[in-house]
Amino acid sequence: MSQQDYYETLGVPKNASQDEIKTAFRKLARQYHPDVSSAEDAEERFKEINEAYAVLSDADKRAAYDRYGHAGLNGFGGAPDFSNLDIEDILNMFGFGGFDFGGRRRGGRNRPARGADLQYNLPLEFEEAVFGVEKEVEFVRDEVCSRCSGSKAEPGTQAVRCPTCNGQGEVRQSRQTLFGSMVQVVTCPNCSGSGEIVESPCKQCGGRGIERQKRTKTVQVPGGVDTGTRIRLSGEGQPGANGGPSGDLYLSIRVNQHKFFQRREYDIVLNLDINIAQASLGAEVEVPTVDGPAVLSIPAGIQPGKVLRMRSKGVPYLRSDKRGDQLVVINVEIPKKLTHEQRELMEKMAESLGTEVKPQERSLLDQVKDFFTG
Repeated sequence: MSQQDYYETLGVPKNASQDEIKTAFRKLARQYHPDVSSAEDAEERFKEINEAYAVLSDADKRAAYDRYGHAGLNGFGGAPDFSNLDIEDILNMFGFGGFDFGGRRRGGRNRPARGADLQYNLPLEFEEAVFGVEKEVEFVRDEVCSRCSGSKAEPGTQAVRCPTCNGQGEVRQSRQTLFGSMVQVVTCPNCSGSGEIVESPCKQCGGRGIERQKRTKTVQVPGGVDTGTRIRLSGEGQPGANGGPSGDLYLSIRVNQHKFFQRREYDIVLNLDINIAQASLGAEVEVPTVDGPAVLSIPAGIQPGKVLRMRSKGVPYLRSDKRGDQLVVINVEIPKKLTHEQRELMEKMAESLGTEVKPQERSLLDQVKDFFTG
């Protein structure tokens, strides 16, 4: 599906509230549902509407989309894929799924169903997030039972047809809706929609047909990720039903705090203490960076709160050769104790500088804030 403007698709402004987005989605979903609409492109429009709603109804995805467009959704695994989603599942959100619209009801008890997604929290050290790292993750998911091969029945036995629904997996009920009198199809309460009753459940999986298994996966984490970034591993989630595709595994990144560095988007901030002599006379000092120690030139007469920029010493941009900078915030450290010789020198300096003071209109903290907020 080609990229679309999600706000235009739902016909709402960019500052629309969640209630307005939901109302617009309900209206369009009813209008373009393929079993109601006679338009040739009804199904395609219906999928576009649902894709737009899936993004704009999620606060995190909407914020990323507003800021970066479709590219901002990469961390969320991209825009939702509706190719394997039955339209009836979407209508169920509004209480009119499972109806027979003129005898053209979609789906059935054995239709393929996509497996559920899984999430794994992946902690990273600061440098691992900056430069990327290969990690081995261990997670638990369902696998087809090795004893019954997914049949749910003890080997040597088999399931029998459900007498309540005669193997259909569903029963029908008449109901009045906003579309008039319709037949609602509900899951059979006796067999839970399978159409079969397992009289001798598999002893290993308890009649589930699946069992919990540990899985190990080696993952290449790209450089530039940050706390909140999500990496999607397609097809590594829960298995699908009736031949449906497996869900996805999402790795949720959490970056541990560093002893010296703080991250500001793609820049790295370092607070550096220097002494009075270095601030007054200037100096060449060695400072830590994520690339290792580097020399920083401090100009003479530098004031507390001054920010020095070290180009290309920051975080690499995702999927780019570009890097941010390291921002060094200068703090002049005042000695608490002086030797006799140091005191004499300071007293001589004090005599030459005089006793005049100047009131400061704005705090040092305000100046630093101005720098970082632009």
